[in-house]
Amino acid sequence: MGKLYVVGIGPGGLDYMTVKSVKALEESDIIVGYTKYIEFIKPIIKDKVIFSTGMRGEVERCKKALELSKDKVVSIVSTGDAGIYGMAGLILEMRKDEDVEIVPGVTASSAAASVVGAPLMHDNCNISLSDLMTPYELIKKRVELAAQGDFIISLYNPKSNGRPLYLKECMDIIKKYREGTTPIAVVKNALRDGEERTLFTMDSFDDTNVDMFSIVIIGNSKSYIKDNEFITPRGYNV
Repeated sequence: MGKLYVVGIGPGGLDYMTVKSVKALEESDIIVGYTKYIEFIKPIIKDKVIFSTGMRGEVERCKKALELSKDKVVSIVSTGDAGIYGMAGLILEMRKDEDVEIVPGVTASSAAASVVGAPLMHDNCNISLSDLMTPYELIKKRVELAAQGDFIISLYNPKSNGRPLYLKECMDIIKKYREGTTPIAVVKNALRDGEERTLFTMDSFDDTNVDMFSIVIIGNSKSYIKDNEFITPRGYNV
């Protein structure tokens, strides 16, 4: 009997993979994933059979993983957590009678938060600015409602060559509900090679160096910077 693991490999640094994720990859006969993500885990998968595609090949990868898992142990990998902008949902939508197990991982907002301090200590949300799957008008509505609700907001896929202005436009929406001193963090390549972190305020924010490998975290009304660390208080009396 075959089995399909849907594995969240975390932010890309091997030190931040879960023990279960590593075991699933080691147990698998075949690894399926986006070409760049396969590179992240090369030291673990070694000489295993690999099926990879380029960007936007998600449906093809999921079909192949389900097909191969009928009589083999297969892992299909996502960065971060497979259930957050990853492959878990699509696999379950397409699944028939295959044996599927979801293996969670450290998502990008958690990874980025750990680099800059503790910004996610209170109610928070993740919003992707990519409009490949979601209409931009709906994205802006979600940004506005999250800002109005005083959520800490983590923006995934914040800026690309095809979407150079979405981040600025969404930050303009958030500004309606935040003071100019509100802290903002930009973390690029969190917990992997090439990591960069920059702290701003709402008034000083500059998106020049933001790209698709960045996470932008916007604090809530209580967030602040202390000793170059981004903190959102939970509300303890200290």
